[in-house]
Amino acid sequence: MTFPIQPNLTNDQIQLAPLLPADYDALYAVASDPAIWAQHPQSDRWKAEVFKNYFAEAMSNPNTFKVIDNTTGEIAGSTRYYDYDADQNIIYIGYTFYATKYWGTGFNKAVKKLMLDYIFQFVDTVGFHVGVNNVRSQIAVTRLGAVKAGVMEMDRSYGANTQNFIYHLTRKEYQL
Repeated sequence: MTFPIQPNLTNDQIQLAPLLPADYDALYAVASDPAIWAQHPQSDRWKAEVFKNYFAEAMSNPNTFKVIDNTTGEIAGSTRYYDYDADQNIIYIGYTFYATKYWGTGFNKAVKKLMLDYIFQFVDTVGFHVGVNNVRSQIAVTRLGAVKAGVMEMDRSYGANTQNFIYHLTRKEYQL
């Protein structure tokens, strides 16, 4: 099946639009907060030289979004679809981060609702890779209804390999 996995998605609160090279400064202004990365497997991503590598990799993935707060027009963070597997009919959502002012506000749930509502038109399962020490993100994906399905070591093109839990959410289980 062929389908667009970088559409423009929007609601009253949020817009997901393709990440562009011109978005670097605004996105790094968000990502430069060390608190965002404290539980992340790559906890130094707030550093300019580390974030440059992350951003370059994000730009090589045509399914990366900037997350725009529609109430302010500001870039609030980034997320993406990745690792689509047609045989398993699964795609992953991840590489998600937001400015700390959005934490605990329902913003992540609203972003994921946009993404899940769209992608479940085309796939049966959505997966999430979450760092084994990233408790905040583990809680967030389980609140979406995702279930832990295993653990794996992820190969990073821009840093050390990391241990991640794998979570799955099926279209049937999706309740947002």
